[in-house]
Amino acid sequence: MVFFAKLREGLEGVKKRWSGGIASLFTEDLSDDAFWGELEERLIVGDVGVDLSERLVGDLRSEAKKRGLASKAELKKIFVSMIAERLASVEKMGQPFEFDASAGDRPSVVLLMVGVNGSGKTTTAGKLAMQFLNGGGKVVLAAADTFRAAAADQLQIWGERAGVRVVAQAPGSDPAAVAFDAWQAARASSADVLIVDTAGRLHAKHNLMEELRKIHRILERESGARLQNVLVLDAVTGQNGIAQAAAFNGIFPLSSVILTKYDNTAKGGVVLAIACDMKIPVRYIGLGEKIEDLSPFDPAEFASALMGEEISGGGLE
Repeated sequence: MVFFAKLREGLEGVKKRWSGGIASLFTEDLSDDAFWGELEERLIVGDVGVDLSERLVGDLRSEAKKRGLASKAELKKIFVSMIAERLASVEKMGQPFEFDASAGDRPSVVLLMVGVNGSGKTTTAGKLAMQFLNGGGKVVLAAADTFRAAAADQLQIWGERAGVRVVAQAPGSDPAAVAFDAWQAARASSADVLIVDTAGRLHAKHNLMEELRKIHRILERESGARLQNVLVLDAVTGQNGIAQAAAFNGIFPLSSVILTKYDNTAKGGVVLAIACDMKIPVRYIGLGEKIEDLSPFDPAEFASALMGEEISGGGLE
């Protein structure tokens, strides 16, 4: 698979650095007690989180005992399957990013992109628009970040590049009004997808979060169940990203997460923490600047690439 090959290449640095080498731990000559303690420690350092790390190690240890595993290589395969299965169970939640070209009531997909400054929301919105377009969809972009003229300009560049309409207003305009106008434009043109870019929110700023809630109310009123609240998260932020996700999830339920800049992070555990602890599916993962570097997230491929293993049929029973 193209994604699997790109994922392996993009995650090579992450795999080598992740918690000082979780994958390499399975080749080290350690006593049982030292191995389990070191595995838990490296998971915690790698942004998996204390509670989840304890659960993962406990479950793996129980599985090893039940199966009578003595080989670290076999143990590693079970651990990879365990990670993949936990991620896959969460990925089944919510709606995928798929439009219905035959739908009479369009747009059939409405994405509200949220996150803090610098997370890559605008770039991600542009990349998604290009991918939907390449998949035969008609897309409308909304430049609801009216605080930074550069954000609207950046989205306009993506729109021109893709031949996609961008609905924008003058700097300082009401972002909720922009979102509503974009919804009306998407409806009038029978667009398949509406992507609404928003200003970078400092998740601790109450007034900014309230404004985001207003945008959400309007889009939810107009589009109903088609609305998906997508958090764009810079993977480099690690555990702080979990705090961001919790804050945004507190004002309206997050449908999914897109992780950007994953190839630049030394820690791989943020994916596990978001999916397994918060039960929010990761839909895309960004491994570079190119359009094709924003790839649909596949739990099995991610787990195997991160740990340097192939997924076989030997999952947990």
